[in-house]
Amino acid sequence: MIKNEYKVIGVMSGTSLDGIDLALVTFNYNTNWTFKIDKAETIAYPEKWITALKSLVDYTKIELQDLDRDYTLYLAEIIQHFITKNDIKTIDAVCSHGHTALHRPDEGLTYQIGNLDILATQLQQTVVCDFRVQDVAFGGQGAPLVPIGDELLFNNYDYCVNLGGFANVSTIINSKRIAFDICPVNIVLNAYVSKLGLAYDDEGALASKGTINKELLNVLNTLQFYKETYPKSLGLEWVKYEVFPLINEYNLSVEDTLRTVVEHIAIQISKVINITTNNSVLITGGGVFNTFLIHRIKTLSNNTIVIPSKDIIEYKEALIFAFLGVLKLRNETNCLSSVTGANKDHSSGKIFGFKP
Repeated sequence: MIKNEYKVIGVMSGTSLDGIDLALVTFNYNTNWTFKIDKAETIAYPEKWITALKSLVDYTKIELQDLDRDYTLYLAEIIQHFITKNDIKTIDAVCSHGHTALHRPDEGLTYQIGNLDILATQLQQTVVCDFRVQDVAFGGQGAPLVPIGDELLFNNYDYCVNLGGFANVSTIINSKRIAFDICPVNIVLNAYVSKLGLAYDDEGALASKGTINKELLNVLNTLQFYKETYPKSLGLEWVKYEVFPLINEYNLSVEDTLRTVVEHIAIQISKVINITTNNSVLITGGGVFNTFLIHRIKTLSNNTIVIPSKDIIEYKEALIFAFLGVLKLRNETNCLSSVTGANKDHSSGKIFGFKP
């Protein structure tokens, strides 16, 4: 039923593996969309799941299907605890991204675990999920999906950049919303800092002590992906087979590796946002808390970098997947062909209705 107010839970798990983001959001429509994040929380993954999710590209099809069921049940537990803890009585839907296991859109393949219909049964709620598959079937990249939220919720910014496992950007070019993945961020930084037994480089302190390896920096900056035109997207497989082997050839200290990768990230992001000047750039995602990385981006940028409130920094993606679910419930466009390269705009995702 089409209405003007929706209360939904958005659920997002990113490739940086920092946890499951949950956000209870109220959306209102009156000519334009507005939103309010009512409650939000990140649930850190236990070591068991971090280990499993790091290795998804190595699973056989059968192993992946078994893990999919286990992960869906685990996700149901996390979401139900969030509902109970916050005494949430009534919601229109749970809108969940799941967790990307495989993403090879050029081969017509994308697979997010945690999107099985048992999620609706376990939660006894309507579930909207699996937003990427239809776009890939329509010839698109299946990513990024967040730009519809940038278009309708954050259109007062010229660029929207998210720093998660990967950096991605959304902007308007020739009156059309375009977006694409820029480069890897936390998926690489966290992998190397983990060698020191740390989950992440707090404020980029370790990177700031390192020295740039100019040869490695040059090699990273000349990777083929950066020469390709949008639409384009990145996945764990690319990092595992293209990036890690390059970095490991140099056998650098953790500090020097982090410093070189931070510079690489800042260069790639600044190239994108410096196409035009005197514009506002909204930056969100866990990478915002790496203050050294933000310092390097600001130094190389010709634009005004805007860091929003903490709830937007941390939960913008969960918020927008909640919004994608609302648009799907309304059968309205939530996936833009100008962004993904699909053959048409469409309303993507699956709706699993709970039947008592």
